[in-house]
Amino acid sequence: MKCKLNRTRKGAYMFDAHAVALGPHGMLAINIAMLSLIGWALWRAEQRLSSGSDLILLVLLGVFAVSGRILLDPIPNVQPVTVIVLLAGIHFGAARTVALATAVALCSNMLLGHGLWSLYQAAGWSVVGIVGATLSNRLYVDGRMMIPVLAGLAAVSAFVFDWIVSLSALHSLSSEVFLVYLAAGIPYDLLHAAGNLVFVAWLANPLSEVMTRHIAPPTLMAVRDPVSSRV
Repeated sequence: MKCKLNRTRKGAYMFDAHAVALGPHGMLAINIAMLSLIGWALWRAEQRLSSGSDLILLVLLGVFAVSGRILLDPIPNVQPVTVIVLLAGIHFGAARTVALATAVALCSNMLLGHGLWSLYQAAGWSVVGIVGATLSNRLYVDGRMMIPVLAGLAAVSAFVFDWIVSLSALHSLSSEVFLVYLAAGIPYDLLHAAGNLVFVAWLANPLSEVMTRHIAPPTLMAVRDPVSSRV
């Protein structure tokens, strides 16, 4: 009995030692540090991949997108997913990006909250990826990403995604109240757009370089129009 009591006291002591109150800013700093560590680890893993490992790279991008969305959740409406699916659409085409967008929405919502809105989030990010695939020839020219054009599209994509997700509110709100709901969400839309601009500045060139290295070589049947979009 004495031994059991000692173990209980030790466990309580260890719990108290680790229960440090950090506050919201401290937790956000830890989350950003963890996201940076995840990004570094995935970058190291990507360097070991052979060229043409596009499916494996999509999995790595999904891990980073899910981690970023969860860890940056304390910042309202700021996450890297929109920019990642936009870049994936440019380099990998619409079909694979729809799969990526849907998987990211589902996996991240398993922790953040899963419901009807998950379907609309998957649809919103899929639309962003499809737009990226459709405009790939204007966004990626002569082996170089057009950063100003990409930044503008990323900012617009924030509003497109948010408004698509807001459509889920029509299941419980009237059309008149829905317009008020949209107007009330504009500050959060602006935060999303601002976050996208930051992620474009941070991620666009390095991720574009990584994705370009791992695009699978086209088959003879696929080489029909080398300048067509990736839809």
